[in-house]
Amino acid sequence: MPAEPSVQIPLPAEDVFAILADGWLYGLWVVGATHIRKVDPGWPDTGSRIHHSVGGWPLTRNDTTEVLVVDAPHRLELGARLWPAGAARIRLNLIERRPDLTEVRMVERVYQGPGRLLPGVAQDLVLVPRNRESLRRLTALAVGRAATGMT
Repeated sequence: MPAEPSVQIPLPAEDVFAILADGWLYGLWVVGATHIRKVDPGWPDTGSRIHHSVGGWPLTRNDTTEVLVVDAPHRLELGARLWPAGAARIRLNLIERRPDLTEVRMVERVYQGPGRLLPGVAQDLVLVPRNRESLRRLTALAVGRAATGMT
C-alpha cells in the first residue's frame, strides 16, 4: 500500500477544495511546478488540463497535468507527467473531520515510463517528501487566503 501523507487544515472541505479548483494557484502549492502557462476552461472538470513548466531555470520543461477524476469537494485525481521518470497518478482525498477541519491525504504512484519499474517503497522515498511539502504549502495557502477573506 502506498504511503499517504496527510495534513489537517482548519477549514471546511469546500474552502480547501477551492484552492485545488483554481488552476492558477497550482504552481504555488505543487512542488516542482514553476510557471502556469494556461488553465483549460472548466478546470477541474474531468479531462481539463493545466499547462505548466517544471524544474528550475534554465532547465525548465513544458508539461501538463490532467484531471482524471473529480468528486468536489471530496476527491481529485490527477495525471501528471514526470519527465524523465514517466507519468504518475496523484489522488487527493479531502475528509471533513468537523465542519471547520479537513484532513487532506495525498498519494502518488508512477504508472508509466521507467519510474514504474521502481518498487512502491522506492517510489515513496522520492515522492512522499515532495508530497508532504506540497501539502504544507496547500495548508499555508488555504489558511492564508481564509485569513484575508479570499476564500
